[in-house]
Amino acid sequence: MTRSPLARAAGAFLANPAALAGLLIFVLMLAAQGLGPMLYGVDPLDIAAPPLSPPDGDTPFGTDYLGRDILAAVLVGGRATMLVGLTAAVLSVSIGTTIGALAGYIGGRADALLMRITEFFQVLPALLFAMVVVMLFRPSLGTVALSIGVVSWTGTARLARAEFMRLKGLEFIEAARAEGATDARIIFRVILPNGMAPLIVSATLAFGGAMLFEGGLSFLGLGDPNVISWGLMIGQNRSYLLDAWWTVTFPGLALFVTVLSIALIGDGINDALDPRSINH
Repeated sequence: MTRSPLARAAGAFLANPAALAGLLIFVLMLAAQGLGPMLYGVDPLDIAAPPLSPPDGDTPFGTDYLGRDILAAVLVGGRATMLVGLTAAVLSVSIGTTIGALAGYIGGRADALLMRITEFFQVLPALLFAMVVVMLFRPSLGTVALSIGVVSWTGTARLARAEFMRLKGLEFIEAARAEGATDARIIFRVILPNGMAPLIVSATLAFGGAMLFEGGLSFLGLGDPNVISWGLMIGQNRSYLLDAWWTVTFPGLALFVTVLSIALIGDGINDALDPRSINH
């Protein structure tokens, strides 16, 4: 029995040890964020011990500069970091795919104009632009996600443009036009599903990149001060790194491991969706 391309891609992904390891780590991190606070049972805002207490039996990850339990904060902080990363990635991929699709499908002057806009955003310092966007509004998870999404879409736009330029001249597109399909239907119902493979990989990598971006903004004091995140924990405790390494190390390690797992998943999806692997 011949397997479908999707089934062959899933088989190729499951046969990739690195991708499976990334998926397992990511699932464990999600489980830690979902179940960890209930199982550990410590409020991350409560004073658990004297400030900057080292890791011990009562506080396995030590305490921060106020005496709050770092393990409790790590188990909660990933929720905000992941939420911002996911929201920013969806926004980034949506903007990039829309602009790239229109540029690649329409071509001509529209393509030239949209690519000049893309280049304008591409040459802007992304961190500085995001900082300006956040400072124009009250720092919150929404404004941080918006700022990251607005500055991170250019790579996806170029990728989508290349895919649409490659696909729009193929025979099945001409057949759809001959059947009377509208441009909107051809873009969203015919070309886009056939060009989704690289865009899925781009979205996966954008997710991890947005989490790092959120950490950077929070480190600079531009995150939501009312919501615990891994970046905010690193930023608030950075002055105590030399005297209390655990205050920065554990949230930084949680962020690193999560982003690494997402990168491994992205690489695995990329390999699984490679036509050479699907055809074998």
